[in-house]
Amino acid sequence: MSARHFLSLLDFTTDELLGVIRRGIELKDLRKRGVLFEPLKSRVLGMIFEKSSTRTRVSFEAGMIQLGGQAIFLSPRDTQLGRGEPIGDSAIVLSSMLDVVMIRTHAHSTLTDFAAKSRVPVINALSDESHPCQLLADMQTFLEHRGAIEGKTVAWIGDGFNMCNSYIEAARQFGFQLRIACPEGYEPDPRFMAIGAEHVQIVRDPREAVKGAHLVTTDVWTSMGQEEETARRLAHFAPYQVTRDMLDLAAPDVLFMHCLPAHRGEEISHDLLDDPRSVAWDQAENRLHAQKALLEFLVEPAYHHA
Repeated sequence: MSARHFLSLLDFTTDELLGVIRRGIELKDLRKRGVLFEPLKSRVLGMIFEKSSTRTRVSFEAGMIQLGGQAIFLSPRDTQLGRGEPIGDSAIVLSSMLDVVMIRTHAHSTLTDFAAKSRVPVINALSDESHPCQLLADMQTFLEHRGAIEGKTVAWIGDGFNMCNSYIEAARQFGFQLRIACPEGYEPDPRFMAIGAEHVQIVRDPREAVKGAHLVTTDVWTSMGQEEETARRLAHFAPYQVTRDMLDLAAPDVLFMHCLPAHRGEEISHDLLDDPRSVAWDQAENRLHAQKALLEFLVEPAYHHA
């Protein structure tokens, strides 16, 4: 049986995604009640980081430990990964020693090349193309607070980059309408627009995007690796700051999300995370629970078939 990977939301069916999200809610409840649940005892997660991280590292490492397993942190500084060993060679060796691998990388091809040679599941923990683990947490958060997202309207405000791409995939998989407000020249890759097709539209005016929306979300204007563009981006994105006044245009029961870290005074106003409509802290915690459900889903079958 070849390993299942999670490189994009499109790697799972809608039912599988919903199953993982509902399982995340169950695992969250077990944790809140102090129930010890260790289905991944003696299993080992390898965590490959080419980019720095707070939430991704802590949520995967803590999650694996809580499930009874172990996690090994691998940075390019400490391994051959940063010294030119072919990705495929690393994948063959590492997957013979590990039960699951999580990779946070720049080029999405690093993930696909690694997965092609890996005997164990590979998880995309962020690439320049997408961030599917964040979407699991976001969808879990919406479900907890408002129920099913199918048929609802979501507004993405800001750069049409990796997080936006994952929202496009989510619009297709979960059946919501996505309005993307971005400056000219910062639209999502046409490949992703084609994936979203009838679920996605681009508007220039963020207020128009937010009008009547049930979920409003944004991300930093300068992603890791784009630092030299910061000044230019600040000028282009200034009208796209999400504020309390902008949220007032949305549905009365709107939720605001941000995958963090947030730059207050840039993509959001200084007071936005304190607004009662913001669920960014729940959303951040749900990275832990959604990813535990994902790890259980991917690693358990291997456990049973061993």
